[in-house]
Amino acid sequence: MPIVITPRPPYHSTAVRPQWNDLPQRVRELIARRLGGSVAARPSAGSGFTQGFASVITGTGGTQFVKAVNSADSAHIADCYRREAKVNQALPQAVPAPRHRWSEELDGWVILGFDAVESGRMPSSPWRTHELATSLDAYATAAEALSTPPAAFQQVGLKPLGEDGDFDDWRLLAAGTTSATVLPTWVPTGRLDTLAELESRWRQAVAGDAVLHHDLRQDNILVDANGSAWICDWNWPCLGASWFDLVLLLATAHADGHDATTVFRKHPTARGVDSDQLDAALAALSGFFLVSGAQPPADWSPHLRQHQTWCGEVTLRWLAARRKWLL
Repeated sequence: MPIVITPRPPYHSTAVRPQWNDLPQRVRELIARRLGGSVAARPSAGSGFTQGFASVITGTGGTQFVKAVNSADSAHIADCYRREAKVNQALPQAVPAPRHRWSEELDGWVILGFDAVESGRMPSSPWRTHELATSLDAYATAAEALSTPPAAFQQVGLKPLGEDGDFDDWRLLAAGTTSATVLPTWVPTGRLDTLAELESRWRQAVAGDAVLHHDLRQDNILVDANGSAWICDWNWPCLGASWFDLVLLLATAHADGHDATTVFRKHPTARGVDSDQLDAALAALSGFFLVSGAQPPADWSPHLRQHQTWCGEVTLRWLAARRKWLL
């Protein structure tokens, strides 16, 4: 198993969220009406990096997963919730994702209801082989259904990957625009030029017209009572090459001792992808996450910077292993 210096974030408890009784009474009453009357709420989900309420709630009308956020406190997250509802409604039925059932806005709160995944839980850490396999199967199904944007996505307004910004952190580091002192001491600064050159190829490497989840992480997957995987939190979809969603997910598997390169090669979305394309994507993600993780602590999420640094490390270590670099 590769050596990873950054501690793995406690993904079951990265979020700081309100509990059911913390919600305004009018919001609780609205949710109860949606679920048929008297309700029982489980503790808020511990995973994630936002301050929104997120809980499985059972009422006389059934069980749903409910998300709620106060737009006055988190305007950006409120907009993300609104967008997530539109995206989820546009997903083809073949995509294994919990379905959005309703949205409401009340007193500045944005509230969403989704199907609850029966006995849903995050895949185990470290990755177990069968849970990794079922997660990759779920993504293969999603990717096939989203290989071209369904007509319903025209109203969502998806942008190509990278249209809102570049992956250019290694190039900025190599040029001295960003000081290399932001990097962890184990990062091979003698390879900045090589990393910058690899990174410069990312846009061409991942170009495509498929709909990407664009945030496919272990804590955005739920495994149900039957062992099937469901892909959650479709907040950041964009257009690109389907295989790009695999890169971060398999980097975490590499950190857990799995042969990520072999697994990648066997995945349907990776057909025809050459080694340089994968390495360009790994370079792009590693630079982005390592520099992001060096930013000041995020008061809304005490584990966000650790998550970013860990993601940067596991992507760079997979790249280093593929290129036979010593770190």
